[in-house]
Amino acid sequence: MEDTSQHINDVSTADFQQEVLLKSRDVPVLVDFWAEWCGPCKALSPLLERLTQEAAGRFLLAKVDVDANPDLSAQFGVQSIPTVVAIVNGKEVNRFAGALPEESILTFIDSVMPSEIDLMVEEARSVLISGDVAAAEHILRQALELQSDHQDAGTSLAALLIDQGETEEAMIVLGKLVPDSDVDRLQGAARLRKAAGTDISVLETAVQSDPDDNGAQLQLARALAARGEYEPALDRMLAVVRSGGEGREDARVAMIDTFGVLGAEHALTSTYRRQLASALY
Repeated sequence: MEDTSQHINDVSTADFQQEVLLKSRDVPVLVDFWAEWCGPCKALSPLLERLTQEAAGRFLLAKVDVDANPDLSAQFGVQSIPTVVAIVNGKEVNRFAGALPEESILTFIDSVMPSEIDLMVEEARSVLISGDVAAAEHILRQALELQSDHQDAGTSLAALLIDQGETEEAMIVLGKLVPDSDVDRLQGAARLRKAAGTDISVLETAVQSDPDDNGAQLQLARALAARGEYEPALDRMLAVVRSGGEGREDARVAMIDTFGVLGAEHALTSTYRRQLASALY
């Protein structure tokens, strides 16, 4: 099938990342899995193409020939064709199979289009890139007034609040969201950031006066992590875990929080995660 507009592309395994996953960060992408021999595909494709042209860029249509790209159809678990998969922000959000009538397809498209709140979050992120933190925060608060548990608005506002040291409010915002990896990471960052204002010299003096005080060791470790001194912080947290005494569980949680802030691919995360597992088991 040939491209019929700038919003419709034939996509292969080689360019799927660029043409679908990356572009879906800007607008939804409908992936049409089809084959030349498929009768229902020939009925659905012209309808999808017309709706895509009429949408004028509100979403994109990517055509995947299953015969030429069997790995993509296997990756998405396509069992019959035509199958249409909606991709938003690099992830599948919905799908349908078969040559549905136009009204049903329009309902499907509406279900994956960004809502008013989604657009507000995107506006806030654009404003933040320009450097206007106050305006971005204002927009995100307005979004959460409309829907207090909106995932993207909540995590975006929480990240701003954590940067500003408003960790208690950030935790309240995060507490209204569905737990996921982003929420866990931000909760960990908030717990660490809470210690940022602590006087390091006072904590160091307390540890020097009583090196066996696990509470003081952990408080110093959190303060160091909050300042971005992750390696010495993790060393102290690990020492508390290895001591096996009071504060062991708190130190374990603090290490997990630090891993979340660093990210799973960071070298320190990999190194200290192994050491933590060894200390625990």
